[in-house]
Amino acid sequence: MRKLSLFIATSLDGYIAKPNDDLNFLKVVEKEGEDYGYTAFIATIDTIIVGRKTYDYVLREIGSSHYDNGQRDVYVITKTKRPKASRTTFYAGNIADLVQQLKSESGKDIYCDGGAEIINELLKHDLVDELIISVVPILVGSGTKLFKDNRPEQLLDLISAKAFDTGLTQLHYKRKR
Repeated sequence: MRKLSLFIATSLDGYIAKPNDDLNFLKVVEKEGEDYGYTAFIATIDTIIVGRKTYDYVLREIGSSHYDNGQRDVYVITKTKRPKASRTTFYAGNIADLVQQLKSESGKDIYCDGGAEIINELLKHDLVDELIISVVPILVGSGTKLFKDNRPEQLLDLISAKAFDTGLTQLHYKRKR
């Protein structure tokens, strides 16, 4: 069965974005030639689930080829149905149903690229199998929290913890079964 993984960065105080979806704090750990394992991780997946706000941000800042490169399926979780574009599907249905369907199909693993609402909905339904969380050495004070309140408790096994010379620490957890 395919697994669903998060691969996401957060501030030390638990924010994935500052107010107004500002991600500039991530620049603190930018380093030429260092991708913190992202390329190796992306090689293990063939499906991406992403919220519409995160999708729009990436399109604006990086471009459409970041997601839709012809090598993977992309599901943008949205309230407004839009026509499919290449391998990108704008999905307005129940996200738990979608993930259970995707997990039952053959293929590589599934990557949830955010945002917080999508992540917390998946956690609420116990659908996240692995969490790779990069902790950026900064306290941003406010913004969008990675983990919301009122979701079930979930016990995790630590797979690895790696410190980088930029101060970033990457934690890799697997859901305990």
